[in-house]
Amino acid sequence: MLSNRQLLVLQVIIDEFIETAQPIGSRAISKKQSVSFSPATIRNDMADLEEMGFIEKTHSSSGRVPSEKGYRFYVDHLLLPVHLSDRDQRTISNLFDQDLVEFEQVVQKSAHVLSDLTNYTSIILGPEVYETTLKQLQIIHLSETTALAILVTNTGHVEHRSFTVPEKIKATDLEKLVNILNERLIGVPIVHLHKQLQKELTSVLDRYVDNVETAFDYLKSALLDQHPNNIYYGGVTNIMLQPEFNDVEKVHSLYSLMEKNDLIANVLRTTGEGIHISIGQENKIDEMQDCSLITATYSLAGQQLGTIALLGPKRMEYSRVISLINVLSNQMTRTFNDW
Repeated sequence: MLSNRQLLVLQVIIDEFIETAQPIGSRAISKKQSVSFSPATIRNDMADLEEMGFIEKTHSSSGRVPSEKGYRFYVDHLLLPVHLSDRDQRTISNLFDQDLVEFEQVVQKSAHVLSDLTNYTSIILGPEVYETTLKQLQIIHLSETTALAILVTNTGHVEHRSFTVPEKIKATDLEKLVNILNERLIGVPIVHLHKQLQKELTSVLDRYVDNVETAFDYLKSALLDQHPNNIYYGGVTNIMLQPEFNDVEKVHSLYSLMEKNDLIANVLRTTGEGIHISIGQENKIDEMQDCSLITATYSLAGQQLGTIALLGPKRMEYSRVISLINVLSNQMTRTFNDW
């Protein structure tokens, strides 16, 4: 059990290190306005905190820095909520005041805004393809032999592909096919469209559409087998600018990690609802064990739709970052539910 004085000393050490990335000693702590103890008293408390594993000594300084145990205690017990500055609130409000009509626009801009506001790397996980359902399908004829297939999902994702229309397929055949798909398949998960078509609509399509198999095969190859990208990054290089990542090997491993979308998606997918904070070795991915990862979820119609995350050094500005992620995730949820 830490005394009130030890709690204050620990908080000052962590707050100072978050701000400066420099170890701090007892004399510097004693000069803080919130501290009224002598350097000797503070040294004793620091010795106790070090013995308990909350702070540790660096090789290059006589000062102390937080340990992972110290950061965890700080996040769980000492963290104070902060109100976002007018600038932060205005930046987020301006993002959602724009005329954003596609899921990708919202997510990409949110990722960039979050990374710009924090100078960390933002990662936003979109919905899995198997969780999205068909909202609308359109065919736009670009010429006699070329058409554009456009698929809109319930999440606002828009996927479009151009394809060549075979000579034996009439424009009216494709239009009939699309009309029937829109009539019968709205709300069906994207990955089940082909199965649903074969199971329930073959007889209907045969009756109304000539060359139905050929028409559908071309449409499917143009569009329905395309899986939308569902992970978005902002400020990938930001974390490399932090003093903790001057090591070339650390930088290389983090850059390599950013190319492993499936690995990162699996981590974000399992975080659950609410705000979650993983510090250092709490992260399951080796490349993240010098980092902290803060996540929050956003939803559609009460169902979790995706995850917002910030990857940064362990000395993250936790209070402000948590407030930013919380506001952004709530705003994304409102935006998607208002569509």
